[in-house]
Amino acid sequence: MVLGILNSSTTCDASLLSSAAFLQITVYLRSPSCDAVFCAPGNAGISSSGDATCISNLDTSDSLAVISFCQKWGVGLVVIGPEAPLVAGLANDLGKAGIPTFGPSSEAAALEGSKNFMKNLCDKYGIPTAKYQTFMDPFAAKKYIKEQGAPIVVKADGLAAGKGVIVAMTLEEAFEAVDSMLVKGVFGSAGCRVIVEEFLEGEEASFFALVDGENAIPLESAQDHKRVGDGDTGPNTGGMGAYSPAPILTKELDKGMSEEGCKFVGVLYAGLMIEKKSGLPKLIEYNVRFGDPECQERVLMVRLESDLAQVLLAACKGELSGVSLNWSPGSAMVVVMASNGYPESYVKGSVIQNLDEAEQAAPSVKIFHASTALDSDGNFIAIGGRVLGVTAKGIDLQEARDRAYQAVEECEMNRGCPI
Repeated sequence: MVLGILNSSTTCDASLLSSAAFLQITVYLRSPSCDAVFCAPGNAGISSSGDATCISNLDTSDSLAVISFCQKWGVGLVVIGPEAPLVAGLANDLGKAGIPTFGPSSEAAALEGSKNFMKNLCDKYGIPTAKYQTFMDPFAAKKYIKEQGAPIVVKADGLAAGKGVIVAMTLEEAFEAVDSMLVKGVFGSAGCRVIVEEFLEGEEASFFALVDGENAIPLESAQDHKRVGDGDTGPNTGGMGAYSPAPILTKELDKGMSEEGCKFVGVLYAGLMIEKKSGLPKLIEYNVRFGDPECQERVLMVRLESDLAQVLLAACKGELSGVSLNWSPGSAMVVVMASNGYPESYVKGSVIQNLDEAEQAAPSVKIFHASTALDSDGNFIAIGGRVLGVTAKGIDLQEARDRAYQAVEECEMNRGCPI
């Protein structure tokens, strides 16, 4: 969560961000209008950079604690990064306390919190999506899967940290996915209902829009690569790399949400598949936050030239109709460096070295931290799966890619793995 203190030329004095990776957006909140930025909980990259004050002991699941902190420090803008507190209603509680908050209500956050809700909304408002059925009975799910054949996709209905989607290439894999969710309960309550949907072959793209409840401003697009291995192989992750721009946005959602009585305020992320056969887009998912790695630390924000703090504040006030965004030309790419074994069991404690050298390896390179900490000797170490986002800009995608990988070659993660 980011709490930001904006200067007296605006109507608020501070900003607060949450989510380890999303905290990297603080770099871009350091605008002329922002006097101070607080991050909860923060990470080693932020604390070492001096871009913000990290608040490691603020429990962002405790609405009263967050409200008290905001009131004490005069926080005038809260930006909620991860999906869990949005679904839990943190934005609702902050709004009732009169604190401007960039993030949707719990009702609107159901777009991400329940895939079944999202699919039903698509059906009702004519948003193209993959054919699907929803199940709570494993036997019924397997019967449907057998009728449809493989490949096929099995999804946990609720939040599963980006791991609840299984692309099953065989019937056996699909049956195993159903059993793991509905019988073994590997995702807990998030997997007590599953969506079985058709496998779409094509190219995946992501598009973002800032929404103020009435107006929407499309952001530049970004493309994410979720498979852990080269050549789009291996299990799904939370995202292993991305590039920007990439076209497409569905426009029917804002109308549908308004008609459902839960106007959306925040950033809307549309995950799309451009079908190989038809060349047309179909919706895979909606997220109610900046994507990772597409935006929060990386490819979109390194190309944004507008004052982000003012743009997000305008969204909170319902004033996006008069806002336009400026972007730098060219392309950007992020390469994620991950711990060995990710997304399965992975090594922790890898020492990260040569970060300064890596940022100097090529022009327009920036390294963002996600799951990092400092050890007793002051070294950066990896404490999670996706550790660093090595980001580069270039005239075109190839130049951005070359620069990013030049920097990756300089990074050293003992017992780690550049992806």
